[in-house]
Amino acid sequence: MIEFRFDKGRPEYLQIAEQVQLAVASGRLHPHDRLEPVRELAGRLGFNPSTVARAYRLLEREGVIETGGRRGSRVAATGAGDAGHAGELRRARLHALVSRAVLEGLAQGYSTEELEAALGLELAAWRERKEEGGPARPPVADTGRLHRFAGSHDLALEALWAQARRRNPQIAVEPRYVGSLDGLLALLHGEAALAGAHLLDEESGEYNLPVLRRLFIGVPLCVVTLAEREQGLIVVRGNPQGIGGFADLPRVSIVNRQVGSGTRALLDHHLHRLGLAAGQIAGYDRTVSTHLAVAAAVADGSADAGLGIRAAARAFDLEFLPLARERYDLVLAVADRERSPLVEILTALGSAEFRAVAAQIGGYDTARTGEERRL
Repeated sequence: MIEFRFDKGRPEYLQIAEQVQLAVASGRLHPHDRLEPVRELAGRLGFNPSTVARAYRLLEREGVIETGGRRGSRVAATGAGDAGHAGELRRARLHALVSRAVLEGLAQGYSTEELEAALGLELAAWRERKEEGGPARPPVADTGRLHRFAGSHDLALEALWAQARRRNPQIAVEPRYVGSLDGLLALLHGEAALAGAHLLDEESGEYNLPVLRRLFIGVPLCVVTLAEREQGLIVVRGNPQGIGGFADLPRVSIVNRQVGSGTRALLDHHLHRLGLAAGQIAGYDRTVSTHLAVAAAVADGSADAGLGIRAAARAFDLEFLPLARERYDLVLAVADRERSPLVEILTALGSAEFRAVAAQIGGYDTARTGEERRL
């Protein structure tokens, strides 16, 4: 049973829908779980049944729940139980990834034969590394990389760098906010010593770890949780367009994140799940590299909505419609764990001071902040 909390001044049906979505995203509700009947939930909350019915209709339109007569309302089936849809989604994403690589190569003047040969060699090298269990890349001696961060943008990171500098004024972190996947590739290639990612593996429902196991073959990693955070649609105050979720995006304009970002991947997942093509979404190809840039575009009226974190919406005094909960992790090689400035950064991350700052920013759950895993 979900314990609902309500804020004054916002439609109750939207708040019911949002909290059910968060319960599904966090794993508190599972596929096929039965929801409380409309009248039963309305009686428990003290609302008119039409309010709960409206929330359930919105959730059904979003594909979060299914309704079926006597069976009542249940959480929609996903994952392994929907193998056909999952396979379609995987094929669409694979096509997009390969298409991007081919187009970039052609734009830089490579022939189709050269591209085919390069792809074959790279795949053969990965197969060999996987079979031998050896490191994906040799160790990198460049100490300058120890000060470099690459990965997904998050507002709490700037607070983390500041906390680390208080512990050691000589620390000078060089951040590049390039998206989750490009951040991991920078770590893999020795261009940075610290990466930040929030990549959902749809088959397992786990964040980051399955992706890391596939990329960093034979490389011992330390994975440290920055925080769990809310992702959702950022809209102007009052939500004049009446946007309730991803299903409403074809009738409004959006601003998007760059290819390779976890936020872009999350949006694509939900669009595919709803059977929506990118071409149906005005502004899909307009991309920015940070959550703050998404919020700025909504604030200046150049976009009606954008997917981002609550902290960015709060920074621009915008409305936030929570739709997912995700874990953001910092990733580094085990060999670098006790080296400066990484040791100072991770010490700062585990401090009460950092948790207090994250709470002030808003939209973060720090219960698992500083939790380490070894891969």
